[in-house]
Amino acid sequence: MLSCEAHEQAPRTDDKAMPRSRPSDRPLGSKPDTDPFDAVRDPAATYARGLLAACGLDAPIPDRKGATTAALAWARSGAMALTGPAEGPPRFVRGALASAARGVGLALGALAPGTDLCDLDAPALLAERAALSGLTRQGDVSAGGQAHILATRDDHLVVNLAREEDWHLVPAWLELEGREISQSRDFATLSRILASRESVPLVARGRLMGLAVAPAPTSIPSGGALFSLHHTCEGSPVQRDRPIRLLDLSSLWAGPLATSLLAMANVDVLKIEDPTRPDGAREGPRAFFDLLNANKRAAALDLRATRDRARFERLLECADVVVESARPRALCQLGYDAAGWVQAKPGRLWTSITGYGRDHEWIAFGDDAAVAAGLAWSPDPRIEGPVFPADAVADPLTGLHAAALVLAHLRRGRGGLLALSLRDVAAHAAALQVPDAYLPVHIGPAESDEWCVLAGDRAFAIAPPRTRAVRGSAPALLPAEDAQLAGWTAGC
Repeated sequence: MLSCEAHEQAPRTDDKAMPRSRPSDRPLGSKPDTDPFDAVRDPAATYARGLLAACGLDAPIPDRKGATTAALAWARSGAMALTGPAEGPPRFVRGALASAARGVGLALGALAPGTDLCDLDAPALLAERAALSGLTRQGDVSAGGQAHILATRDDHLVVNLAREEDWHLVPAWLELEGREISQSRDFATLSRILASRESVPLVARGRLMGLAVAPAPTSIPSGGALFSLHHTCEGSPVQRDRPIRLLDLSSLWAGPLATSLLAMANVDVLKIEDPTRPDGAREGPRAFFDLLNANKRAAALDLRATRDRARFERLLECADVVVESARPRALCQLGYDAAGWVQAKPGRLWTSITGYGRDHEWIAFGDDAAVAAGLAWSPDPRIEGPVFPADAVADPLTGLHAAALVLAHLRRGRGGLLALSLRDVAAHAAALQVPDAYLPVHIGPAESDEWCVLAGDRAFAIAPPRTRAVRGSAPALLPAEDAQLAGWTAGC
């Protein structure tokens, strides 16, 4: 098994609000001619090299292009504006998440030279869903509003009731006879109930029932690796007389982001959806779904139907890479074995994205996985209370890492079952920790919400979420056509 461990030591960052100052006190706006930070203090290049080294590669990584400190990278990413109480200052988080994201972006550019990935603004990906959806920070309520951090008798939990059926499970989870709480969907009532309960049994029972429930630790969990590679099969690098074929079975955010980035590297991506249970992201903002899926082929296949099953097996036979985000038992129950698929042909790569790893069937989404990774609490001990770090930040972090790891393993010609988990990727990125600290300070009239971070004698505005341009529309959910699939499998 291969694994990638943390590269840096713990940081010291603070986010206590400073007194208000007049806009004229410190310059804001464009970046100065000379960045106030020497590139040697930029942790992103270090992170990129460590990521590639974990895959057995040594590609050149630029030191100075966009180099900046962890604090300023977080402020500029758009993610900091989404972190903290709604009426208070934005917060820093544990570790250097934006620098880690930028480091993965540098690695992607090194792995796919001459493609659009070389110009990817990777830190901005942490907040682009919020930019397209108009989301803002809400403290201990997620930006999307479906997850809450709630106090129990002895600790705090994160509860993410993101699906329609989740509220129907709440009475059974709490062992309540009435169904009023599921009908009212009242988090205030849920909070009162949890306040008298112990955390450990709540988490255990909730996970057993398939709810996204997790503890909210005050530190980053130890022992997790960025990825694992099982059933390793060494082969020659994938032939270059045709594009790499990738079968995308993933949904929501992390997997589709990874495959969209791989499509930018000229990988031929075919997205497969179940016509009865399509990608849940189709129900969200259309612009966000288009952003993640417009550069892919797509087809709807019902794997319980004989004809579609035969089509799918043909696609599997021709694929070089599979990316999926289901719980491990899901495809096994349909008769598909990831280990057997990678072992049948050297160099094949099956990429599995789960909440907590393939050893667990626990449910997780980006918001609760980030809290479970220890990111809810401020690194400044003077600041009390947990808040959500950005918007489901474990999702874009995992999508970025998955894309880079796939490209790195393809370059090595190394196949196998590549496994990543949302919680462990977020914890690994948070473990990139550096000793720089800047305090948010309010700039402008009292009714404004303009914050900045102090860097020496300068103040830099905390950037709002931003997004890449949406170019094109995602393919419609239509039944598969043999002629369409033949274009993807040509030459197989």
